[in-house]
Amino acid sequence: MQTLHHLLETYGAWALFVCVYLESMGVPVPGESAVIASSLLARHGEMSLPALLAAVFAGAVLGDCTGYAIGRYGGRRLLSRYGHLVKLTPERLARLEAAFRQRGVYLVMVARFVVVLRQLNGLIAGSAGMPFPRFLAANVIGALAWTAVWGAGPYLVADVLLPLWHAWRG
Repeated sequence: MQTLHHLLETYGAWALFVCVYLESMGVPVPGESAVIASSLLARHGEMSLPALLAAVFAGAVLGDCTGYAIGRYGGRRLLSRYGHLVKLTPERLARLEAAFRQRGVYLVMVARFVVVLRQLNGLIAGSAGMPFPRFLAANVIGALAWTAVWGAGPYLVADVLLPLWHAWRG
């Protein structure tokens, strides 16, 4: 966490953009943790909230779109070969692809809030052949909601929850 804090202090919203982008395209990095930490840094005046929100939203949308492109053009082979690293068996992949074909828009919007699905949803949507315009619309809606919850949420509730936390801990 110290390394993350150092990167955020040194590079600000750019570091946050890169972290969220990488996580959204499928790389296992602590994107959501970085967003929450950045929101709290912004609350204490160490980061700009508008820059943070823009970086989070852009990183989320562009990262998912990159994951979609990878999934569309070779992702099935990639997921079949390396899916076992995240417990994605061929059977689970087939079920997920079928689910994305049936309910893809909803899954893309909600996946952003579920660990592992957040990282894989672009790849799976692309490999399942979800039409890009539908994917993009769902991706933008999901990224807006996720940015609001984790980018602005901690910023807005920190002053309320922190005193309650200290009172509870005694």
